[in-house]
Amino acid sequence: MVRGTWYRQKENEDQTLSELNNMKTRRKQEIKFAVCITNSEPDLEMRKIYQVVPDATAEKEGHLRIIDESGEDYLYPASFFVSVEVPKEAEQALLIAS
Repeated sequence: MVRGTWYRQKENEDQTLSELNNMKTRRKQEIKFAVCITNSEPDLEMRKIYQVVPDATAEKEGHLRIIDESGEDYLYPASFFVSVEVPKEAEQALLIAS
């Protein structure tokens, strides 16, 4: 049975533009990078800087969520990386490259 548009759940549609803008702002503030210090994984390159996606649950378990060479985010052991601070000028270039 296919349900029509009249059946949509209201709670999924109640996002305001300000809430969406706040989400974008939070994402921009949370951009972190880490350099890979191992070559044991095929989708990682040693000495390359990767974007870290915030994931508190993964961090508690000793992992980082990394956007790897495939362009997708996956969990890797935190011991494979060292966090690095990147100047704002370089941040955009790294985001475009990844």
